[in-house]
Amino acid sequence: MEITMIGLGKMGMGIAENLLTHHYQVKGYDINLDSGKHLIELGGTFYSDIESLLSDRSKRQIVWLMLPAGALTNDTLTAAADRMGKDDIIIDAGNSHYQDSLTNAAYCQTKGIHFMDVGTSGGVFGARNGACMMVGGERFIYDELAPLFQKLCVKKGCIYSGPAGSGHYLKMVHNGIEYGMMQAIGEGFNLLHHSPYDYSMAEVAQVFNHGSVIRSWLMELTEKVYQDQLDLTEIAGVIPSSGEGKWTVEEALRLKVNLPVITQSLMTRFASEDYDKISEKLVALLRNQFGGHAFVKDE
Repeated sequence: MEITMIGLGKMGMGIAENLLTHHYQVKGYDINLDSGKHLIELGGTFYSDIESLLSDRSKRQIVWLMLPAGALTNDTLTAAADRMGKDDIIIDAGNSHYQDSLTNAAYCQTKGIHFMDVGTSGGVFGARNGACMMVGGERFIYDELAPLFQKLCVKKGCIYSGPAGSGHYLKMVHNGIEYGMMQAIGEGFNLLHHSPYDYSMAEVAQVFNHGSVIRSWLMELTEKVYQDQLDLTEIAGVIPSSGEGKWTVEEALRLKVNLPVITQSLMTRFASEDYDKISEKLVALLRNQFGGHAFVKDE
């Protein structure tokens, strides 16, 4: 089976390597020519444009998109679908919004193309060595491609989640949970840093990850951070958000579902990016106005 990869960044290249390891044929396209050279070194075939990539109509095309969410994915999908034939398959395994996936599925349907939305978790390591995938789309297409997905995933790491949109919806909620879990770990270790005890944070993370109810890959990564002796004082406390946490909160507002932990973790990220701190400065000055309380001037 031949898989056509569009997007050979860190995740896309990891999937391509994983496919080649499992003896799939891989051809690909990316705007970065160095990625193309790497794909060729691995045994794949590289094309410098989408037109030539999809020019062969003699066999069924299975196109795997691994691109940043939004306009780039949507526009690329449209361009690919316009060059594909009936019963071909497009797999969007990036972090697209589920509403975009519904729109893209509908467009593919007008072309007679089958669309699959795949929420992919496990990071770069998982993409290369065994990911977790949540697959939405037509059930009979999933059944046809199940051996492919199962080879790319760890054991029990693949699920058919339902019709189009369900895979990316599930990944959205997954990322919202991830926000809350990371925030809880960060807060807990912050308290340990301020405690009267001289804990070895690496040892604490290690013991938390062996037999405790909070053991997890995130705790493994916490242990690695401390084992690598990374100096937290040299790291700016700015936490960017990729978008899926925000989408999770927006969906909760739409459905009137209470998500206090995930919402607060998102707000914490927004606060970390607020260099001006206008609200905090104003509150400090208001306390000074009504109570004569001191405030600290910025150096």
